Amino acid sequence: MENIDLHLLDKKYYLPTFNRIPITFVKGKGSKLWDIENREYIDMLAGIAVTNVGHCHPKVVKAIQDQAGELMHISNFFVSPIQVALSELLVKISSMDRVFFTNSGAESVEGAIKIARRYAHSIGRGGKIISMENSFHGRTLATIATGQPKYQQGFGPIPHGFSQVPFNDLEAVRNVISEEVAGIIVEPIQGEGGIKLADKAYLEGLRQICDENNVALIFDEIQSGIGRTGHWFAKDHYGVQPDILTSAKGLGGGMPIGALLCNEKIAGAIQFGDHGTTFGGNPLAASASMATLKVIVEENLTKEAKEKGEWLMEKLNSLKEKYSTIKEVRGMGLMIGIELNEPALPYMQQLLQEGFVANATAVNVLRLVPALNISREELESFLLALEKVFIMKKELTNAQ
Repeated sequence: MENIDLHLLDKKYYLPTFNRIPITFVKGKGSKLWDIENREYIDMLAGIAVTNVGHCHPKVVKAIQDQAGELMHISNFFVSPIQVALSELLVKISSMDRVFFTNSGAESVEGAIKIARRYAHSIGRGGKIISMENSFHGRTLATIATGQPKYQQGFGPIPHGFSQVPFNDLEAVRNVISEEVAGIIVEPIQGEGGIKLADKAYLEGLRQICDENNVALIFDEIQSGIGRTGHWFAKDHYGVQPDILTSAKGLGGGMPIGALLCNEKIAGAIQFGDHGTTFGGNPLAASASMATLKVIVEENLTKEAKEKGEWLMEKLNSLKEKYSTIKEVRGMGLMIGIELNEPALPYMQQLLQEGFVANATAVNVLRLVPALNISREELESFLLALEKVFIMKKELTNAQ
């Protein structure tokens, strides 16, 4: 069977929510993928910042296999030893106080909105949530209400109680703060928005505004967390602690799991029955997550992400000096955006032809979020391929 055969079957049966690339991946190991035709690729996307320890890391695979043979799921009415251990570890590495497990990033944000509102109502405030322009927090109705207008089209009525202000603009936030506001949600690094970094003074200012007004500060670290930026969380670069933090993507090494963490102040407003989940934090997902976090510690992957990210950005900036196609290189650790002076999609497609998986986001940004343990040799191969694509595009333009 070939790539196109599966692509056509998929188009026949799957809801057309994805404009899928006609490639069928059937195997992965580390930062390599193989399609159904046995062609090899180097993965610079990691399932969109999910496989932070690479595809099928043997310790994660063994943890899943062992747990599957013992117990995969119980109701959250009961205690799970691996969930308790994971809770303790996540609280420790995040410097938060409490954790609640979900199945995805969107669920984590939904939970964060709920508990921010629960806290606000407990002190007599309204439930309005302020988010940032160009943000992305998920695909549910509440999370598209916090996100970009293009994701809201055709899904009205959009839930009320949400408003947006420009990113990195403290004055805009001050202008909308009122007794009706329960929380402010922000990505320290906007992922889908094109790898745009918050200014340190901006996050510090948001913390001050929230403290002065008793408003919950929510950091969405679904994409930037779990070692990706060179620290466990991007917040650690800024030295700013939120009241609520959301996590998912890299948390399970490929297994679906999310989490929201909060401080004791926010947790104090939660009562039995205020929130819940059937699958969130079940033993199988928790085992995968625990193994993933242990691998990051044992292999010192936060340090690896920092060092490789700095090296890669230096090399990309050298390419910027040679090719006017590159407008800007920005990022932190192994969360990097290459902003082009033209649409990024053709470059992404050409990189696929060269055997490299990347991503085009925010129209003209190539997004690179590879596994934290990707080898320097694999990164060098990517740089050679990227330069080859730039040369090909330049020659094509000159020919025209």
